[in-house]
Amino acid sequence: MKHFLVLAILMSFFSSFIVKTGIDEVIAAMRSGNSGLVAKHFDNRVDISMPDKTNSYSKSQGESVLKDFFTNNSVKNFEIIHKGENAGSQFCIGTLLTKNGSFRTTIFMKQKGDGQVLQELRFENR
Repeated sequence: MKHFLVLAILMSFFSSFIVKTGIDEVIAAMRSGNSGLVAKHFDNRVDISMPDKTNSYSKSQGESVLKDFFTNNSVKNFEIIHKGENAGSQFCIGTLLTKNGSFRTTIFMKQKGDGQVLQELRFENR
């Protein structure tokens, strides 16, 4: 029984390093320019701000807008500047590197139920 308890504690400790949180999954999807994986985390409505348009979109509309953005701005990488958490919300500020230039990017996620949902995504020209 003692060995089982030690094993359970070790497994939970190491699993925290392996399991990605919602924002980590969004960051990984941003790095690959995968709009579908980013949209998987959208709330029922998501605010998306881009240099040429800003609006609140449904999940499917938001995915389409993001897909167009990634198509027109082929993603090279996403570099994290700052990442944090406050009162159940997660956020990340980074630089999205694309073939057409860099965009300061803000990701804001909020706790909803037992998970995090993406509520705001902002791209600003550098």
